[in-house]
Amino acid sequence: MTVTIKDVAKRANVAPSTVSRVIADSPRISEKTKQRVREAMKELGYHPNFIARSLASQATQVIGIVMPSSADQALQNPFFPEVIRGISKAAHEKRYALQMSTGEKEGEIYERVVEMLQGRRVDGVILLYSRQNDKLMKYLQKHDFPFVVIGKPHQKAEQVTHVDNDNVQAGKDATNYLITHGHERIAFVGGNPQYLVTIDRQNGYAAALQEARLPYREEYVIHEEFLQEGGQEAMKELLSLAEPPTGLVVADDLMALGMLKTLDEIGLGVPKDVSIISFNNTLLAEMSLPPLTSVDIGIFQLGYEAARSLIEKITNPNEPIKRIIIPHRLVERGSCARR
Repeated sequence: MTVTIKDVAKRANVAPSTVSRVIADSPRISEKTKQRVREAMKELGYHPNFIARSLASQATQVIGIVMPSSADQALQNPFFPEVIRGISKAAHEKRYALQMSTGEKEGEIYERVVEMLQGRRVDGVILLYSRQNDKLMKYLQKHDFPFVVIGKPHQKAEQVTHVDNDNVQAGKDATNYLITHGHERIAFVGGNPQYLVTIDRQNGYAAALQEARLPYREEYVIHEEFLQEGGQEAMKELLSLAEPPTGLVVADDLMALGMLKTLDEIGLGVPKDVSIISFNNTLLAEMSLPPLTSVDIGIFQLGYEAARSLIEKITNPNEPIKRIIIPHRLVERGSCARR
């Protein structure tokens, strides 16, 4: 015999409407009542019909995740599985499912996401990037569709809920770490300069050099993809200079891994010949040889707070715009030495 909401209400000694609100995780219901109703649901083996609920409420209980590039390429970087793990945790707590965008190029991803939104397959989306003049962000704002950005929005940041680090300060801290170790020839290796995370970290790097009265050398600033191959290309370019840098601020652990590989191939040692500090503090940083000194940006927390903020916007359209800053910390390991 099928268990109904009325059966659960009777067992929990509440009204059927209260059971419905508990299923929807309404903030109007106390945690004590929610606990009692959920225990009754478990005892009776009751499972909500989410498809029927979504048809009735015009809600899907699904969050869309938009990658900065094709999923195949992006997921090579440990940042993305970790940030998705944080999103998944917050979504699971509120009984939301996840749907990931697919596509090989930026235009194709845009088209797929627009199809996803127009088809009402998701209630809101999280952008796992922030780039200049982003076409998709403009579309979301124009159509007043719930979204949250991981990163600092380029346009009208005060009008967009976003979760970020203070990447200018993080870039400055990483550079100052090398400066205090006696390095004067310090390079910066970042990702695509369209992404604001790259711009902010580079600005922090430049500020640290200026305060230390060290020259900002254009040839010491390289931009490549956030991939191992990007790090390898950057390292080859820097080593070809007449006066190569002795210290490297690298905007991503995976890129730093590629640089370690290139240095090893030509017989240069880290940190004996070159010191490296990177970002993200992923498992790669801990397992590399030598282990990388890296700036921990709280990747899991970035994802968790983004999903939590999006669900708040979905359930309450009047939720105010938020700017959430996740603190960073520098984790010292064996890739930096004093000059």
